[in-house]
Amino acid sequence: MTGHVTAERKAAAGGRQGGPLIITEDETLLDDLLRLCAAAGALPEVAHGTSVRAEQWSGAPLVLVGDDCADRLPDAAHREGVALVGRDPDDPGVWKRALRVGARHVAVLPDAEGWLVDRIADAAEGTEGPALTVGVIGGRGGAGASTLACALAVGAARAGRRTMLIDADPLGGGLDVLLGAERADGLRWPAFAGSRGRVACRALEESLPDPHSLRLLSWDRGECAAVPPEAVRAVLAAARRRGGVVVVDLPRGADGAAAEVLGQLDLGLLVVPSELRAVAAAHRVARSIGLLMGDLRMVVRGPCGPGLDGEEIARLLALPLAGEVPEDPGLPRALAAGRAPGADRGPLAAFCAEFWARVLPDGEDVAA
Repeated sequence: MTGHVTAERKAAAGGRQGGPLIITEDETLLDDLLRLCAAAGALPEVAHGTSVRAEQWSGAPLVLVGDDCADRLPDAAHREGVALVGRDPDDPGVWKRALRVGARHVAVLPDAEGWLVDRIADAAEGTEGPALTVGVIGGRGGAGASTLACALAVGAARAGRRTMLIDADPLGGGLDVLLGAERADGLRWPAFAGSRGRVACRALEESLPDPHSLRLLSWDRGECAAVPPEAVRAVLAAARRRGGVVVVDLPRGADGAAAEVLGQLDLGLLVVPSELRAVAAAHRVARSIGLLMGDLRMVVRGPCGPGLDGEEIARLLALPLAGEVPEDPGLPRALAAGRAPGADRGPLAAFCAEFWARVLPDGEDVAA
């Protein structure tokens, strides 16, 4: 028969709806899985026995099948998000039973407890898969990297995509100022300085200011000018788990916190003004961060003079050219009026639209 978690066990789980479906008759295993659900902040549904309704099987974000039930579980449609949970690491038949129930993962307790807590938390938070994470860094000071980062985030948000903009440069003055959101309610980096381990991605998103339909994690003007690398790692990992698009404004210095960010980027954009001295400076930046990034591309900011166009600068730096942003005569006036970079029509907004069209899958829907 199919049963549900008792009132006492609901209290033990101590989370909100959206947790996994647990299928087991092993009371000890059930207690362990409920404990892990509580640690992940998830409230599971429990099927006592092997009579599982089709809507339970298909509707749960994650299904945890106890090894005790694997051989007796009725045939069900194969689906993503099934894990077989057991205790014997030396059992040669465990993967055969996993294949029978359509499980792509086998979790052997207690060694796999940390992995299971992460998967259960993902299910409870409703994560959509990792966000496309793009970092923007200047080839020299004043290259316009912060402006481009803001414009990319504004463009993604205006296209209906879930977007988070992260200011990873504590000495940059704060991206909230650039977006006209310095007085907006919400947390800034100093509030996350003590973060460790796993940060809840939904709670992170909801705690941040939301100018221009995006979420912004910026610096304030207080005394705190650094966040420990482990806190940066935890916060960025949470931002990425929420899905959509994450844009990071990177510092030019490669300290421990910056290294944590670089290690989680999918793609980096090096912004290089079209002048010889900027190219020389950008060469040093590219060399220092290139080893920490798998995909570093270059954006040239114009106007380009004779003999130093985007293709030539790309050749000199030995980097792929992501595009050129011509001079935007209306940008200084727009910023002075408090309008966000990329909010008005012009070369900058056009570059951002073309960039997202190239790097995001066709038809992808990551809007909130």
